[in-house]
Amino acid sequence: MKKIVLFASGSGSNVENIVKYFKENTKVEISKVYTNNANAYVIERCKNLSIPCSIFGRKEFRENLSVLNDIQTIQPDLIVLAGFLWLVPPAYVQAFPNKIINIHPALLPKYGGKGMFGHHVHEAVVANKEKESGITIHYVNEKYDDGNIIRQEKCTLDSNDTPEDVASKVHALEYEYFPLAIKEILKA
Repeated sequence: MKKIVLFASGSGSNVENIVKYFKENTKVEISKVYTNNANAYVIERCKNLSIPCSIFGRKEFRENLSVLNDIQTIQPDLIVLAGFLWLVPPAYVQAFPNKIINIHPALLPKYGGKGMFGHHVHEAVVANKEKESGITIHYVNEKYDDGNIIRQEKCTLDSNDTPEDVASKVHALEYEYFPLAIKEILKA
């Protein structure tokens, strides 16, 4: 049984999509979801999906590493950042080398780095009149959006696309390809 741990900071739509994708797969277990936002809708999604969810703060994540200790008791095969906005501390990367992945709503290396998430990315893409955008699934290292790229998928943009239009196109790619990439990594 391959175990997955998920991290999210917001609504959790990617979390729900991943959970539903693997629901019938007897080789994969979604062991737990972690969130750094006590008001995140992902908590409600986890309740509805009967997935354990843990809420934590900076101290538990960065200082005393109680989140890392909890994850180590699960022994996940993969840690998936699905809309998680904090930089992952080096201790996690060292404890789980090449076992932490992230999805970014742009074609890295463009539009990556601190502060480049969600609507900020889509607004920058539109402002720069890009002809395409997409998703990048990559391994996590000690820097924002800097790890080795696992997979990229593109969508064509129209000159009259708004940031909301770009977001919609990018979300469609996320929902289709993120679970597939996870499945390929786990060989499940």
